[in-house]
Parts: sequence; C-alpha cells; structure tokens
Amino acid sequence: MNLDVDLNLPWLSLLWLVPLAGAGLVILLPAGRAGLAKWTGLLASLATLAVAIVVTAGFDTTPVAAPYQFVESHSWIPAFGASYTLGVDGIAVILALLTAGLVPLLMLAGWNDGGERTRGPHAYTALTLAIEAMVLISLVSLDVLLFYVFFEAMLIPMYFMIGGFGNGAKRSQAALKFLLYNLFGGLIMLAAVIGVYVVSSGEGTSGGTFDFRELVSIFSPATTTVDPGVLKLLFAGFMFAFAVKAPLWPLHRWLPDAAVESTPATAVLMMAVMDKVGTFGMLRYCLQLFPDASTYFRPVIIVLAVVGVVYGAMVAIGQRDMMRLIAYTSISHFGFIILGIFVMTSQGQSGSTLYMLNHGLSTAALFLIAGFLISRRDGARAIADYGGVQKVAPVMAGTFMVASMATLSLPGLAPFISEFLVLVGTFNRYWVAAAVGSTALVLSSIYMLWLYQRVMTGPVSADNERIRDLVPRELLVVAPLIALLLFLGFYPKPVLDIINPGVQHTLTTIGETDPVPLTAEGAH
Repeated sequence: MNLDVDLNLPWLSLLWLVPLAGAGLVILLPAGRAGLAKWTGLLASLATLAVAIVVTAGFDTTPVAAPYQFVESHSWIPAFGASYTLGVDGIAVILALLTAGLVPLLMLAGWNDGGERTRGPHAYTALTLAIEAMVLISLVSLDVLLFYVFFEAMLIPMYFMIGGFGNGAKRSQAALKFLLYNLFGGLIMLAAVIGVYVVSSGEGTSGGTFDFRELVSIFSPATTTVDPGVLKLLFAGFMFAFAVKAPLWPLHRWLPDAAVESTPATAVLMMAVMDKVGTFGMLRYCLQLFPDASTYFRPVIIVLAVVGVVYGAMVAIGQRDMMRLIAYTSISHFGFIILGIFVMTSQGQSGSTLYMLNHGLSTAALFLIAGFLISRRDGARAIADYGGVQKVAPVMAGTFMVASMATLSLPGLAPFISEFLVLVGTFNRYWVAAAVGSTALVLSSIYMLWLYQRVMTGPVSADNERIRDLVPRELLVVAPLIALLLFLGFYPKPVLDIINPGVQHTLTTIGETDPVPLTAEGAH
C-alpha cells in the first residue's frame, strides 16, 4: 500500500490509547445507560480499527525500508534503562490489524453478554477494550520491560471476563486455572527479564538497557561475551511464558476449560487475539535476542509442536462437547504456528505469521457461529443434542460449513495457504516432522466433517424445530469473516507482501538461511 501518512502524529500511541480511553469513558457512563455503553465501546473499537488501517496502509514494504517503522521513543524510567519505545515490523502490523479488526465484530457478537446487572454491560465492554489496548501495545513495543508489563497486565481483565461473564457452571475454576498457569509463566519470564537487564549492564552499556534493538546487538553471537549457558537460561525463561500463553503442548491444559466456560466472544478474544502475543513473542524475542539458544533448543520445541499438532487433532475427534472440540482444534493449530517459527525458514515463518491471521479469522467464525447456535438451544453444547439444523437455518449451516472447511485447511480457503507454507518450510529441514504433522490434515477432516454431519445434516432432532436462522446483527459479524477467508484463500499476496520483509529481517538477525532443497541436495 505505502500510502503517505503524516509521521509526525503518534500513530502507534493512538493505536492502543484509543481503546484504553474508550474503556475509561465507558466506565464513567451512568449506570442505567447500557445501550450507550455498548455503542461507545463499538465506536471506540471502530476508531482503533481506523488507526490500524492507517498504519497498515502507510507501512513501507520496499526493500530499502527500515525494519521498524512509525517509531516513537520517550524516556520512561531512565534509572533502569527503560523507555517508552514503539515501532512495528510487518509481522506486528498484520497482528495489530487482526486485533483491531476482530474486536468490533466481537463487540457485536457479544452485544448481550454483559448480563442484566446494573453495570454489567459497562464492565464487559470496558474489559474488552482494555484487553485490546494491552494486546496492541504488546505488539508495538520495542522495550522489553514495557512489553512485559502489558503481557502480564492483560491477564487481569481476561480473568474477570471468564469468571464474571462466562456461561459455564465452572467458570470461576476455569478463570482461576487460566490465571495461575499464565501468572506462573509470567513469573519465570520476569526472572529472565531481570536477567537480560543485569547481563546487558555488564556488556558495555551504561547501567543496562531494556531497549529491544540494543539488546539484539548486545546478544549478537558475533560480538557477545555472555556465557552461552546464561543465554540458554534466559531463552528458556522467555520461551516458557510464551509457551504457556500460546499454548504449546503440554502447557495447554488451561485453554479448553477457559474457552468452554467463557462466552463465545470472550473465547475468541482469548484464542484469536490474546494468545497470539505468545507466538509473536517467540518470533520477536526468543529468536532475535537468543539466536544460538533458539537453535540449541529447536529440536525439542519442534518435537513438542508436532506432538501438539497431532494431540490436539486426535483429542478433538473424541469430544462430545461442540465448543470443547473447537477449542482443541486451536491447540493443533498453535502447534503448526510454533513449528513454522522454529524451523527457521522463510516459508515456515511467513506461513506461521499468515497462520496467526488465518487462525484468528477461522476460529472466530467457527466459534461465534457455534455460539449463536448454542444460544438458541439455551446453552446446550452436546453434539448429540443437534441434527438437521440446515433444514431450519440454512444460512447458519452454510456459514458453519465454510468456517469448518477453513478450519480443516481446505484448498481455496485462507488457512490452506498458511498450513502449506509451514509444511513446505519444515520439509527441507525436518522432513520427518513435516510428514508427521501432515497427518493432522486427515485427522482434521475427520473431526470437522463428523461435527458438521452430526449437527447440520439428517432429520431435524427434537427441540431443533424452533432454531431460527442468523439475524442481521449476527450476519454483520459473520459475513466479513467468511469474505476474508475466501479472499485470502485465493489472493494472500497483499498480506504476504507485508509479512515477508519482517520475516527476512528476523532470519538475517539470527543468521539463518533457507536450506538447500532435499531434491537438489540429493542430485549433488
């Protein structure tokens, strides 16, 4: 796009301050004005999307462009070498656009999720905007301490959204499990963040630094004098926190419970938006700060990622709860994303970043449509309770079909391209991992086709005659997601053009090049 944008304006500050200001304004509104609170939140989220579109349109993808753009830097805590420094590469731009694009749709999808309490809609709307703001500043931060503060802070509003507004009977336990897992991961990361500061202070800087770009230079394998064992420990601290957030098997146990006990809109906010900060952190911080340690741990992480791919798919097949089945598909998809990141090839990492976007779209569509269906049956989530829905709600069934086919990565829909790139990028370096991971293509076909067949086809089951089709508000939520899944399935080039420079910068920083294709290597 590369449109002319006034760089004198603090676009990245606006990107996260607009939803945060919206959250504050919603809380200050009178208690009896639930409708006004919802509309104010929706307008704030749309304003945030407008800022994200400006940043995306103004991002320079030419080869001579700076790796980080729209940079802002101000002193924050100079005594500790911490600064308010923001900037975006192509990877952050796409994830920020995904976040800003999904939140207005989630506002509409969860229009009635605030409950009937006097200030329930105010709190629900404000918490959603607060999470959006914290995710966005995490994506655009170029200061490690600033990133960490908001990486942890976003857990608090999400805890209250799960525990306070969830639909399930065990929502309080699920919220606590979510919080404890992620707080423990964050505690380990805090030790690593402090370690990074201490180590940097001994590498010639004046008192240490949290500036990400300076730290990349300090820890560069070509110049650093830091003991490799220390760098491996620091990598493990960051990686553990990101693996919990993502989540990576076997640290995934909190996700299915949290997703099922939440409202559908909250579950999508968690899985499609907030959890992406974990995989983004792997790309940004684990690889670029600790390239040698990343290479050292790469085989172990790839094994865990492949196990996650297959495990998530196999467990999904055995589910009888519709929402829990969809939650386990995300564990499989996150395995693919992490696999693509750590094979350290251009195809793998481009595919992973594109997968983050496409997973957000497909999971949002599938989870929200399932949520709309379940709300019509007074919360019944058992697959056995349904059947013949396509006869009474054909539009709902049709959109559910598209979302289901996207989830199993059918060619012609957006996730296929990203999954294909990940497998291609994996094959030339770890062909066994690619072969095992590709079995998920068959497994996903089993659980998604089985789900669609049981729920949507056949005779109309008892109590399903009263299911009504999607209403205009729900269509307004679902239509953009389906359109994007179709468009990006056939033409992902605009997104890849933005992603690829960021991926190339990452590979250059860590000193990795694409391996020689196996066929060519064999010919020699």
